[in-house]
Amino acid sequence: MPTLREKLKRCVFVLAPVFFSSLLLNVSGCGGGTSLSSGANTPPPAPSISVAVSPTPSSVQAGQTQSFTATVANDSQNKGVTWSLSGSGCSGATCGTLSAASSASGVPITYTAPASAPSPATVTLTATSVADSSKSAGAAITVSAPAPAPGIVVTVSPTTASVQAGVGTQNFTAMLQNDSQNKGVTWTLSGAGCSGASCGMLSAASSASGVPITYIAPASAPSPASVSLTATSVADSTKFASTAITVVVPSGNISVTLTPKRGGLTISQSLNFTATVANDVGGAGVTWSATRGSFSSQSPASATYVAPGSAGVITVTATSKADVTKSAAAMIGITDLAGVTTFHNDVSRAGVNSQEYALTPANVGTATFGKLFSCAIDADVYAQPLWMANLAIAGGRHNVVFAATSHDTVYAFDADASPCVTYWSKQLVPAGETWVNGPTDTRTDEIAPDVGIVGTPVIDPTTMLLYVVTKTKDQGTNCTPASSCHQRIHALSLLDGSEKASGPVEMTPALISIAGSGAGGNGTTVPFDPLRQNQRPGLALVNGNVYIGWGSHGDLGIWHGWLVGFNKSNLTTAPAIYNTTRNGRQAGIWMAGGAPAADSSNNLYLITGNGDWDGVTDFGDSFLKFSTSSGLAVTDWFTPFDQAILDAGDNDTGSGGAVVLVDLPPPAPVPHLLLGGGKAGSGNMGEIYVLNRDHLGHSLPGNNGQILQEFPVGNTILATPAFWQNTLYVAAAASPLKAFTLNPATGKFNPVPSAISNVIFYYPGSTPVVSAGGTSNGIAWALYNSGYGASCCPKSPTILYAFDATDLTHELWDSSMAPADAAGFAVKFTVPTVANGKVYVGSSSEIDVFGLKPN
Repeated sequence: MPTLREKLKRCVFVLAPVFFSSLLLNVSGCGGGTSLSSGANTPPPAPSISVAVSPTPSSVQAGQTQSFTATVANDSQNKGVTWSLSGSGCSGATCGTLSAASSASGVPITYTAPASAPSPATVTLTATSVADSSKSAGAAITVSAPAPAPGIVVTVSPTTASVQAGVGTQNFTAMLQNDSQNKGVTWTLSGAGCSGASCGMLSAASSASGVPITYIAPASAPSPASVSLTATSVADSTKFASTAITVVVPSGNISVTLTPKRGGLTISQSLNFTATVANDVGGAGVTWSATRGSFSSQSPASATYVAPGSAGVITVTATSKADVTKSAAAMIGITDLAGVTTFHNDVSRAGVNSQEYALTPANVGTATFGKLFSCAIDADVYAQPLWMANLAIAGGRHNVVFAATSHDTVYAFDADASPCVTYWSKQLVPAGETWVNGPTDTRTDEIAPDVGIVGTPVIDPTTMLLYVVTKTKDQGTNCTPASSCHQRIHALSLLDGSEKASGPVEMTPALISIAGSGAGGNGTTVPFDPLRQNQRPGLALVNGNVYIGWGSHGDLGIWHGWLVGFNKSNLTTAPAIYNTTRNGRQAGIWMAGGAPAADSSNNLYLITGNGDWDGVTDFGDSFLKFSTSSGLAVTDWFTPFDQAILDAGDNDTGSGGAVVLVDLPPPAPVPHLLLGGGKAGSGNMGEIYVLNRDHLGHSLPGNNGQILQEFPVGNTILATPAFWQNTLYVAAAASPLKAFTLNPATGKFNPVPSAISNVIFYYPGSTPVVSAGGTSNGIAWALYNSGYGASCCPKSPTILYAFDATDLTHELWDSSMAPADAAGFAVKFTVPTVANGKVYVGSSSEIDVFGLKPN
């Protein structure tokens, strides 16, 4: 084995050339494994830089971009790379461009391909290390040709048309796709049988996309009659579209007929129109226009018009496309009337619908107005029909008319549909009961043959409820004992007739009684008699309560006047109760079917019939004012000085209804007037009393000074007067309809009528209503109900009359003028309802609907 000295000698010769460049000698490397250094090892060499580029390879469309990233390994100073482009088919910018000439490791740069691909199409993108230029990496980029730009597409509408020679016009529209600069089209005309103006004319030689131009037909048709209209793209003249026009020669003069010609609509209601163009050889049809409102759909032959959101009169016009000088127009009245929800239109009981724009004195005549349709019912309609606009019912919005019969049935009919459409009906007779018979049960034929619903219901439009009072009896009885006769108040949903507000509630003596000693009482209370009490007056909805009044059946038996208020939200709440003669007898509230009136302060007003009077607890033949703020309290009253005589002669002051007049402006000495009248006066001349609502006057001998005015109207008043434009309209029994003019400055009426109709309304007279468009186009409507079938008179159809409200001598129309307009048989005291261009009339067998004829 060699000694250490021998090993050193051997290494001296081997390592001598590098001895001074290194102080370290690994003896083991010389075969011994022993180091001759001072103890330190030799460091390893530094790692090499390497470059990688991603992505590679790549394909980029000419003109498009692509991001590239170089990653440099072992680049301790993060010097990154420099970028360059090269290619056998390109140099410089023809190879493309870079967003940066250098980048740090991992930081992308963007390559933008040249506008056109080089040939060959491969470009090399090289990333070279800045720290070690011998290290680089490349990415092969294939530059592809650019995608073709989307082509322009031209379409023309309509694609065909027929236009009448000489007068016809037609609009055409070109639509362009991918016309990025919106250069539009140029228009040209051509034809095998024409050139230039003989092919027709154009309103413009060019147009933007979607902008119509008008073609005007030539004076005579070319031969052949076909003309081609071409729209050519300005941006790309290779793209075009054409439409074929046939120039036609009419066989006769063009004329346009429009259906309907007239009518009424509620706000936002729609109406379908149809246009017919005579001698329209090419079938071009019409264009549609309206002064207000819009069309939800249009075609050359029909359109659906939608009424605007405000009232007034609008015109819908259909104009021939073949001859623009020929057109037809329809006049439509738009009403903003929300409903006729109570007797005589509103709580003032003035009987005016001033929101009626369809019906005018000019169009209510035999040629343009008549019976449109009728709806069958099961018995007499004593109650005034009620009407609501735009109800959400049966899956749509409809105007609905409500009718109630003496068989205790309530109906909801479509107010406009012909033939009649019934949305729902409900007979309010419990099992084991039936309606009351007049002659048998009440022993009078004043309401005959049957007694069920008699008083006009009332509608609450906020809760969509209809309140109505029924009268029934146990089957097999004659309302004897009294407990076998029933009266109930119901609250019915307008939408389906379902019971609401905890109804129905039966009005029994236990529920309705009052302290007193009146006839029929027991000395401590006066009980309600469901047989003898006749719920004749209309219901009133005031201050959150439904008020119900009662009179008698033929003045037979023991009875009183009752006024009872039920909470409209919960009918089971204890009612407010008032009795007109709690220490006496009679003094019924009936007013020939009229309803209690109300003022803006929610005070109620009514007039009683004959009965006892003491001015404290008993108020026969009196005007009464009630506060409704807490229960029912009489706060004021007026009684004629001859009340005792009136009572003895059964001359009811309250045989007619009370009316609250509009407030009079200064210098009127009394701004708040109330009026009404009945049988009173010398010779039953039917006195009208004009009172100060703020001080009714009580009673003094001769009525001196405590009332404003008293004047006769000629006969017994069995009606509620109407009041419009300072004019009072009264139709007393066996009298004509009369107009009395109020002087606002004095607050008094001229007792001499300003106009008298040529028609006499025999017993029981008539309750008139007035329709008007604001302060103009007033029409006074009245029903001739003499043929209601009492012992005095044979049963016959009711007759609806229309008079010019400014001149009652001018009868506009009546339903007896044409057999087709005949209404059903008359019912006593019935009142017409006017709404939305129609008049609704109750009869013994049907609800008759009169209105403007469509053509």
